[in-house]
Formats: sequence, structure tokens, C-alpha cells
Amino acid sequence: MKPPFHHAQIRLGPIEGVHAEALYSARSFGRHWHDSFGFGVMEEGGHRSASGRGPVEALAGHIVTSNPGEVHDGVPLDKTTRRWRMIHVAPATMARLVEQEGSEFSRPVIEEPALREAINRVFRCWDELDAAKTATTAAIFEEALTQACGLLALHHSQRRCEVAAPAALHKVRECLLDRMTDPPDLEQLAHLAALSRFQLLRQFARWQGLPPFAWLQQQRLRQARQLIASGSPLAESAAACGFADQSHLHRQFTRSFGFTPGQWQRACNSVQDPTP
Repeated sequence: MKPPFHHAQIRLGPIEGVHAEALYSARSFGRHWHDSFGFGVMEEGGHRSASGRGPVEALAGHIVTSNPGEVHDGVPLDKTTRRWRMIHVAPATMARLVEQEGSEFSRPVIEEPALREAINRVFRCWDELDAAKTATTAAIFEEALTQACGLLALHHSQRRCEVAAPAALHKVRECLLDRMTDPPDLEQLAHLAALSRFQLLRQFARWQGLPPFAWLQQQRLRQARQLIASGSPLAESAAACGFADQSHLHRQFTRSFGFTPGQWQRACNSVQDPTP
């Protein structure tokens, strides 16, 4: 059976903590999250997903957003290919650009022509920057990015609501982080939390959006992205994060993010100082 069509491009900006993704795909994506704020424009086709802010259905021209740590998935509407572009901004970078912390995007889908034009301007300035890396093109890019982030913060943000969890679940979370490459089994985790296995799965998923081992897999991918960005070879990154081998990392990474570890590595290696 022929796999669904999928094409992805990724590039890093001149500002730390900023990258963009351009996807043209008929592929479905499993439940995952990003460490960054994400916002972009659906350019063709349609997309449906379940997010932490409710069901999402985005059509061409709609703006789509995601918050750091927000678990979501994604499927094409009517099994057709869709095209979209996203900008991802790390929370620390977002706070510096708009001088606002403790907030999150309030709506997963937005229909607003002025905001859509502001986001498209970021991409146009990014293209100019790639064509001619100068101090001026870098400043214009930062100006456009700040404008788009500012509009989102001003009109489409709300205070982040922290979800409280019992201390026992925090113990499970810390245990998984401490033993990322050799985690305990479900019975041991349930014993640690003084819960039945089913109670643990349900309560942890209610808190984190995913059951414990699916959550751990996302943490492994998060760490792998960081290691690759810092220059670690792919095979070493896979081993350090508890993946069986580089191929295992490749499959899980692509399934969650839509691009390969090698693409992420090349994008990170291509970042250069924009000043002449």
C-alpha cells in the first residue's frame, strides 16, 4: 500500500528559539506536543485535530495555533492533501518579544485577515533574509515577527490555567524523567502512586494529556531535539534518549513532528550570523 503523500521543510531563524515548518501532506499525525508557541496559516485543503482547547477544524485561510505542551493530533479533512506553514517561538523568546509571561493562545483556530497578513509578512521577510543576510534584513524580520506575536498576545491570549495534580502523580512524573532510558513498568509506577494501573493511566492522562509512557516518549523526543540542535550525532542522540537505535528515533520523530531528525539536524547546522 502506497504511503500518504508527505513533504516537509524546516528552517531556523536568526533569533534563538524560532523556527518555521512548511508542510504539504496527506499524512495523519499522532498525539504529540511542542515546547513552543505555534502559529501559522492553512494555505490549502483542511485539517482536523483534537487539542487541549477542544476540537479543531481549520480550512484554507484560517490561522491555527498551539500552546507549549498542548497535546494535539492531526488528520486531513476528507483524506485530501493539505498545505500549511507554521512559526514556532520558544516561550522565553515570546516573553522577550511581547514582554508578557504566563499567557497562552486562547483559540486554536482564528479567522482574522489582519493577523493572517502579519503572519504572511513574517514569511516574506524570512525569504528576504535567506536571500540576503544583512543586519537590515534581520532587523526587518524581527520587526515582522514581533508584530505578529504582539497581535496574538493583544487579541488572542489569556492567562494560562495551571492544572493541579496530586503529589503522587508528581512522583510518577519525576520517576519517569529520572529513568528516561530504563523506566519502571506500569505496575511499579502504580505502586509508587498508590493507585491501580487503570487509575494511574486515567489520572495521569487527565493531568498531562497523555498516559505515562506515551508522555515519556514525547519527553524523549524533546530531549533528542535538544541534543541534535546542540550538535550531538543522530545515533548518539537516539541512544542517550532511550531509543532502540537511530531508525527507531527516525520513525518516532517523523511521526510526531512531520520532519526527520536529519532535516532538523541540517536546519540547525545551517544557522549562521545574519550580519555580513
